[in-house]
Amino acid sequence: MTVRATDWLLAVAGGVLLTLMTQFNGELAHHSTAVYAAWAAHAIGALVAFALVAATARTLRKPPPDAGAPPGEEQGRTPLWFYLGGIPGAVVVILSAIAVNSSLELSGTIALMLTGQVLFGIAGDRLGLLRIPKRRITAMDLATAGCVLAGSVLIVVGA
Repeated sequence: MTVRATDWLLAVAGGVLLTLMTQFNGELAHHSTAVYAAWAAHAIGALVAFALVAATARTLRKPPPDAGAPPGEEQGRTPLWFYLGGIPGAVVVILSAIAVNSSLELSGTIALMLTGQVLFGIAGDRLGLLRIPKRRITAMDLATAGCVLAGSVLIVVGA
């Protein structure tokens, strides 16, 4: 598998934006409530997403006609459950807004969120959750997860 430098930069940029979002939502929650901060973030995000879709509607790529659908699903139809991503998104915004206003602060919140993402990612790979291709978990995967967890503990305890 080849990973392009652009992919790395996009992933790092996403992490930076996630951190900014967490801080901004935490500040908004500090001056209102975590639920209001989540609502505001998603309302503004919906407006931005709508503007981006409108601006790029002509250039959106469609999947190739020969892309195979999993057994039991029609070709070209997006399963309705794919649209449920906003639910955990809203809960993440609420939980992170609460956590960032606690003794964890921003760095501890982000570190523990990363730990949760890595652990879920490993479980998702192993179990084939949410249409992820099943993958055998290696010792390197577990060592990496251990390092992320240890780093998170050092950030939280050492802060």
